[in-house]
Amino acid sequence: QVQLVESGGGVVQAGGSLRLTCAASGRSFSNYIMAWFRQAPGKEREFVADVNWSGGVRTYAVSVKGRFTISRDNTENTAALQMNSLKPEDTAVYYCAASTPGGGTYEYWGQGTQVTVSS
Repeated sequence: QVQLVESGGGVVQAGGSLRLTCAASGRSFSNYIMAWFRQAPGKEREFVADVNWSGGVRTYAVSVKGRFTISRDNTENTAALQMNSLKPEDTAVYYCAASTPGGGTYEYWGQGTQVTVSS
């Protein structure tokens, strides 16, 4: 069982930066694939980025590649999403999620943190 709590959301102007953090409690954090998703008003939740257990393999949605960086610290049981060059279309609730490798789904989710980018 893993509990996830996001922080770091807020309001920022277009072109600015924010860093989201996901704090995990529970056992065996390093066993999980960690990911960030987002959901904008009136839209379906979408994948943003994920990182494997070691932090060595990262994947990104096309819409954020080159602007966002996902990372993790297995000694601190945290995952982070550094977001640069933010655009109004990045406005959404951002969720942290954890998946058991090979499980095929993200079993654990945080409550979400709001990111608003003003133009």
